[in-house]
Amino acid sequence: MSSTNLKVTIDGSAGAAAPYEQLRAQIADRARTGRLPAGFKLPTVRGLAEELGLAANTVAKAYRALEADGVIETRGRNGTFVAAAGDAAAREAAAAAQAFADRARRLGLTLEAARAAADEALRARYAQ
Repeated sequence: MSSTNLKVTIDGSAGAAAPYEQLRAQIADRARTGRLPAGFKLPTVRGLAEELGLAANTVAKAYRALEADGVIETRGRNGTFVAAAGDAAAREAAAAAQAFADRARRLGLTLEAARAAADEALRARYAQ
């Protein structure tokens, strides 16, 4: 697969985000919206770096961030693929919720106070 299938463009102007962040954001967006379906095989790090005129380390950094976020998965010598979006999102949300619960407990918040804080944060974010 080539970057043309990914439809990735990197803005090299001074005010643009770092190239690895542009690449990470574009792949994540396409995976989240289904334009890159689960199971889509991504180009190799070297192959994509050559096509985009980037250093291999730049592409590798983007791939590592995407893998840490559960957007993509590496299957050894078989390559790198778009992960099932729902599974990754659910796992990440559960981990974030667990981290919040742990922190709220360490702060000594009651269950009601922790729920109120979480509800308020969610209302504020989703109202945007």
